Amino acid sequence: MAEGTVFYKRATFVTHLPKGALFSPSHYWLVAEEGGVWRVGFTKFATRMLGDLVDHQFEKVCGANVDSGEIVGSVEGFKAISDLYSPVSGKFIEGNPALQLDPDVIGSDPYGAGWLFRIEGAPDARCGDVESYRQLLDATIDRMLEKVAVEE
Repeated sequence: MAEGTVFYKRATFVTHLPKGALFSPSHYWLVAEEGGVWRVGFTKFATRMLGDLVDHQFEKVCGANVDSGEIVGSVEGFKAISDLYSPVSGKFIEGNPALQLDPDVIGSDPYGAGWLFRIEGAPDARCGDVESYRQLLDATIDRMLEKVAVEE
């Protein structure tokens, strides 16, 4: 992601979003690689919501067909187990082998070494650029803040 980052801050959430990435409404980032392959990972917002991750698994094997929105695996944290969904339709290439040694890298380096999986194909049409993702984050965080205010 050599194109740099965009600083984002809303309430107590701060991150740097990669400029060259696409972002899904379900808080995944996607970066194009050669040959129509997309590297996919959780955004920093997603990792913050999930908490510390302790394990993961992939249900798909190399070469398996995957539709956008389909479950490809799961991650387990101290808070919950969450399904991993594909924001790309195509062929599952691989899960990140580094996660076998340290699944916590998903949270500590989500836009780098903590990527989740690679898929060859086409991103879901709902994926957008960094500016559209900033707008999604604004709306999501504002809803969370409103909910907290109502509960207090």
